[in-house]
Amino acid sequence: MREKANSLPFVKDLFTVHPSWHHYLHYSLPMRDAFHDELDSIGASLLQMAVLVKDAMATATTALLNADLALAEKVIQEDEVIDSIQHDLDARAINLMARQQPVASDLRTLVTSLRMSADLERMGDLAHHIAKQARMRYPNCAVPPELTVTITEMGRAANAIIDKVSAVMEHRDSVRALEIESDDDEMDKLHRKLIGILLEDSWPHGVEAAIDMTLLGRYYERCSDHAVSIARRVYFLVTGEYAVVQN
Repeated sequence: MREKANSLPFVKDLFTVHPSWHHYLHYSLPMRDAFHDELDSIGASLLQMAVLVKDAMATATTALLNADLALAEKVIQEDEVIDSIQHDLDARAINLMARQQPVASDLRTLVTSLRMSADLERMGDLAHHIAKQARMRYPNCAVPPELTVTITEMGRAANAIIDKVSAVMEHRDSVRALEIESDDDEMDKLHRKLIGILLEDSWPHGVEAAIDMTLLGRYYERCSDHAVSIARRVYFLVTGEYAVVQN
């Protein structure tokens, strides 16, 4: 009975994948070099998306404040470019995971890239929504005079946070990634300021304008939230840990 028990494989052996020549060939040096080249290419696409998102948000804000139909149409049309880059990036990342079966930091990089591309695509969509609001109210300006300064500040805050998160992505800067939380706090303050003005009894522009401004404020605020999400993902990518947010 003892001999029979000793002849049985250990349970852990049943669930252990033993390397074969296929695995060693799979990770041959030339293929690994090509793999990391493809990883770098995915990173470059993310940075390209960030540049396009920043330009879209800045242009949409200008179109909104100046009732500039041509600029609004430009943002609306070019949102398709951001979407196309995201679709291509995601397809490449999934293809890499299927072909190379990456582990550890490489797998973390690919999964994080997929999530960051989704955040960037959504930020582009929010710029697209702002531009559509400008187009909808053309030839009038969608922003009442009382809120011009606040919307201008929100646009600047959005550009600044996109700029910083782009640098965080490019340099994998976990220290500056934590700063994005504070930048988002400034956007939240501006958002609360805007809502406070809309809720005043002296608001003279009616319900329709109030709804427009509520939506616009939300677009800027959500853009900032997506930047925070990207910064947290970069922090996790670099450290392997989730950022601890201090309230």
